[in-house]
Amino acid sequence: MFKDWIVDAAYALQTSNRYQRVRKFFYNLLENSSFKYKRYFDMTMVLLIVVSVSVLIREVKFQVPAYIVDLNTYVISFIFFIEYILRFWISSSISKIIIEHKEKDALLDREFNFSLALFHILKEKFRYMISINAIIDLLAVLPFFHQLRLLRIFILFRVFKLFRYTRSVQTFASVLISKKFEFLTLFIFSSIIIFVSSVLIYIMEANNPDSEVKTLYEAFYWSIVTISTVGYGDITPTTTESRFIAMLVITAGVAVLAFTTSLVVSAFTEKLDEIKDLKSIDDLRKLEDFYIICGYEKIAQEVCKNLVKTNKLLILDEEHSRIEQAHKDGFEALNYDPGSVESYKRLHIDMKRQVKAILCLREDDVENVYTTLTVRSFNKDVFILSLLMNDKNRKKLEFAGVNEILYSKELVGLVAREFVGKPVAFEAIHALRSELNNINVEEIIITQRIAQNFTFVEELVHRKYRLLLLGIYKKEHKHFFFNPMGSMILEEGDVLLLIGNVSFIKEFEQHLNKKRKK
Repeated sequence: MFKDWIVDAAYALQTSNRYQRVRKFFYNLLENSSFKYKRYFDMTMVLLIVVSVSVLIREVKFQVPAYIVDLNTYVISFIFFIEYILRFWISSSISKIIIEHKEKDALLDREFNFSLALFHILKEKFRYMISINAIIDLLAVLPFFHQLRLLRIFILFRVFKLFRYTRSVQTFASVLISKKFEFLTLFIFSSIIIFVSSVLIYIMEANNPDSEVKTLYEAFYWSIVTISTVGYGDITPTTTESRFIAMLVITAGVAVLAFTTSLVVSAFTEKLDEIKDLKSIDDLRKLEDFYIICGYEKIAQEVCKNLVKTNKLLILDEEHSRIEQAHKDGFEALNYDPGSVESYKRLHIDMKRQVKAILCLREDDVENVYTTLTVRSFNKDVFILSLLMNDKNRKKLEFAGVNEILYSKELVGLVAREFVGKPVAFEAIHALRSELNNINVEEIIITQRIAQNFTFVEELVHRKYRLLLLGIYKKEHKHFFFNPMGSMILEEGDVLLLIGNVSFIKEFEQHLNKKRKK
């Protein structure tokens, strides 16, 4: 009974539009850099960090009013605590994990293992808790729980939270992380030099009454100052042997400094195009009613020259040389594959609100079909115009979902025009034949919950979700029924075999598990 209650609660949360909207809102606010309110949230958090650290610094030599100290210790800390709880909440979906385990156990015809699901939940939450960002967040709220003045030093950890809210700092950190192996090698080399030189200096100088090196700590201090080429001069070697070691350490320090500089420069050089792309994507979020041009070959170049006079354009092409040519021609262009869903995810744009039309202008019908299918896999409404090179491929483009086709032999004297129309649906079987990555063959088990919601096949309304029902495996008969009639009765344990877009299948599963009003 307890397990059934947990599963019902998980399905209720997973299919609740209100709960999912709230969860998505906080996820966007905390993690999605393209969310319109995130900028204001980040600015607010940065301001709180600055105020918090400023109060801590002021307290060192001056008396700070009690209400300001309380504001810093309790109010600001409480805000950071709420943020920590929200990040902990959105780090992983408990209801989703429970449902995944429940459906997997049902598919394997075994009892739901709640202990395993609970272990998976704790594992995911613990993985978040031990992440660097989560540890910093937790340390930043410690002053809220402790009255000891010494523990107020944890307020300084709020400075590290700036990494979350400052895009430029995140970019700089990502650039350095790309060379983490090289920096690790450099760190190990420097550590060995420091350790060896410290021990040698200590052995040679510790018993010398004229030497300033009396402890191993002072020897380490001297080594670090020397290898960093700072050279304060407060501790200097007195013996000939020690000075020889100092020369070696200084030489090693110059080498380390040069190597570090070259690493940073090379990292930024390699990431320069990516940084420029990020800047372009940030600018894109402010645009409305622009065209996405897929491919930049000869015909596309002529079309762009006409369109740019009265419209805004974004060119996508996986070929680096063509992107360079687009930049030379003065167009906004990104080295992204227009046939990849990931490319559009990285753009973080609202297709419905921002994009006027997508023009597939590759001089290859297969590439245009593939790009169209990719776009249609996540947006069925955006207007798509495609170039046609060979008339025998016209039907393929129409099936893929192109709204308007331009035959290449009819493109002479093409003039920029406005495009209107309704989306053209495509069949799932054609998508499979075209090898679209986002089309899956999926098995869905008819659970007790689904059987209570739906009695007949026709009630499933799978076509509404653009899914093709190949057939049903009836557990009782141990037989697969191909293309079942709408009047076929659904029973617990039956398995639906569906073909369709991954995202549509997920929506369909939510539809099946959503409690229906009788």
